[in-house]
Amino acid sequence: MPKMKTHRGAAKRFKRTGSGKLKRSHAYTSHLFANKSQKQKRKLRKGAIVSSGDFKRIRFLLVNLKK
Repeated sequence: MPKMKTHRGAAKRFKRTGSGKLKRSHAYTSHLFANKSQKQKRKLRKGAIVSSGDFKRIRFLLVNLKK
């Protein structure tokens, strides 16, 4: 059986933290900033941790990502 390959699209979107969790960026950050409050734009800049349900799906895409 051939080796499992890392899903390259997922590898560009997620990074592992030191404790093994997955870090992601927020959506709604590319345009239409005039309609968003300064508080919302500030919170969107920060990263977020992937939820436990999504983590179970994403871990199979990232088989070779370093821990």
